[in-house]
Amino acid sequence: MSAIDFSDPATIAFLTEALTAAGVSGLEISWPSGQLRIVIATGNEAGIDVSVTFRPAPTAQPLVVVKAPMAGHFYPGSPSRSAAADRMPQSVLATDLLGFLRVGPVLLPLCAGRAGILTKQLAEPDALVGFGDPLFEIEPQS
Repeated sequence: MSAIDFSDPATIAFLTEALTAAGVSGLEISWPSGQLRIVIATGNEAGIDVSVTFRPAPTAQPLVVVKAPMAGHFYPGSPSRSAAADRMPQSVLATDLLGFLRVGPVLLPLCAGRAGILTKQLAEPDALVGFGDPLFEIEPQS
């Protein structure tokens, strides 16, 4: 069964007509993300009041994907420690070193960029990656 779309004017018009025909003076429906209230005036008063309120959904922080800033060969971890994949999941700070890109004889450090939980390595060690290729996923900490 599909959910009723209370933002659809046709649905609201149908509900209003059904309430009027049944002699019901109003209806209020609440759901987690909103509320619909239909009030039908009776007697000498003429009119229909419809109000729909949508509550903003809580904003979940999306995963942060650390991407390659340029083309090069990807090396996770640091020379003095084991590969980043061996240490996951783990807490990281924005300034933590996650690995390197090697471009010729130059090693470009890859920092987390955001604090969170390092959950996944997305590129293979020594892989040739291009600009913007995903390398790591970081879940935000609450």
